Amino acid sequence: MKISETELAGAYVIELEAVEDERGYFARTYCRKEFTEYGLKTEIAQCSLSYNARRGTLRGMHYQVEPEAETKLVQCMCGSLYDVIIDLRPQSETYCHWFGIELSADKRRLLYIPEGFAHGFQTLEENTTIYYQISAFYDPQFARGVRWNDPAFGIKWPLASPIMSEKDKLLPDYRK
Repeated sequence: MKISETELAGAYVIELEAVEDERGYFARTYCRKEFTEYGLKTEIAQCSLSYNARRGTLRGMHYQVEPEAETKLVQCMCGSLYDVIIDLRPQSETYCHWFGIELSADKRRLLYIPEGFAHGFQTLEENTTIYYQISAFYDPQFARGVRWNDPAFGIKWPLASPIMSEKDKLLPDYRK
């Protein structure tokens, strides 16, 4: 694995180093030892899948607050997506900044999202599946979200007219 910090402190892109042969390839997606060397949280409480049938599906921007704040490790298993995170840690030098990256099954990279970040994505292909490793259990009383197109962040999404749930459409603007 090649681990590289993004422009948002504490968030990392992990590029898989595949060993290939005529059968395909093998690559590690997680290594507690290497994560610990970079100071990344290594606990996994649950794993989840998000299957998205339609191109343009937008889910987000979601997060959980203390005491159930989440660290996430996100990987696209099938298809492709534009993954976005927002730093919502008031003490951070990158507070209210966002970062976006294309993840796909072909590009073989993951995004490590620390606690205190909102997360969302927009699918770029039909039949896109995302796999999450999450450090805390989901608890609806600590679940929060901010609007996907909140002008406080100015996120540039790749596709216009996203397909969204009513719940995500009604998420509030962020209040500093």
